[in-house]
Amino acid sequence: MLITVSGPPGTGKSTTAAALADALDYEHVSGGDIFRQLADERGYTPLEFNRLAEDDPQIDRDLDRRLREIAVERDGVVLESRLAGWLAGDHADFRFWLDAPLGVRAERIAAREDKSVDEARTETAAREDSEATRYEEYYGIDIGDRSIYDLTMNTARWSEAAMIDIFVDAIERFDADGDEGKEPIVGVNYDF
Repeated sequence: MLITVSGPPGTGKSTTAAALADALDYEHVSGGDIFRQLADERGYTPLEFNRLAEDDPQIDRDLDRRLREIAVERDGVVLESRLAGWLAGDHADFRFWLDAPLGVRAERIAAREDKSVDEARTETAAREDSEATRYEEYYGIDIGDRSIYDLTMNTARWSEAAMIDIFVDAIERFDADGDEGKEPIVGVNYDF
């Protein structure tokens, strides 16, 4: 199967996706890891490359093209990125969305990036607005549309272990005979 884990910054996407892949004995593919690979291939640090990406849309497109290729070509993968569910499209067997209140996410980001919570909150809100505009402009994706996701979780409400149990249980209890159909992905421009 191909499983996607998506959500905004600070929701625990990478941690959750890695733990889910481990529980299922799947490969974990991280959009962040691919971004770092792209930076290395072009001779930049991730921070330098991130700054370049703000002005060069091709950087986002290259990352998203690689994620899309993985989704189309491979199984036995937990694919994780903000757009993984959209980029995988109908190739995904399950699409999970993680979320948490902005204040919680800002605290998590502040702790991992050694900055103030206020600074993290301001930067995160600005980043999300910028990304939402780019996703709509580049691909016709409304990142606020959660209708494509099979399960959405507030990561501030459950422990990591409990969330993995819930995800694994949902996957294991899935009955293809009773499936009335996952939400199809329509209107997305996959021309990278």
